[in-house]
Amino acid sequence: MKDFKYVITDPAGIQERLAGILVKQAAGYQSAVKITKEDRSVDAKSIFGVMGLGVKTGEEVAISAEGADEEKAIAELEAFFKENL
Repeated sequence: MKDFKYVITDPAGIQERLAGILVKQAAGYQSAVKITKEDRSVDAKSIFGVMGLGVKTGEEVAISAEGADEEKAIAELEAFFKENL
């Protein structure tokens, strides 16, 4: 399993449009991808799960990937978070 932590800097937090793009990105990997805020973890391939976390500006999330392409998934997702969130 690979993971990284990220503090959200986007003024809107993880809002609907970016959540949709994130879910689409995560769905492209064979690995199981999870996003965690505090003690709650959800499937990053689920728009309802991601939106349900209610992540706001300044909050830290942890993203983890476990599976065949976990290295690629984490590298690309980390780049996505830095560019968009």
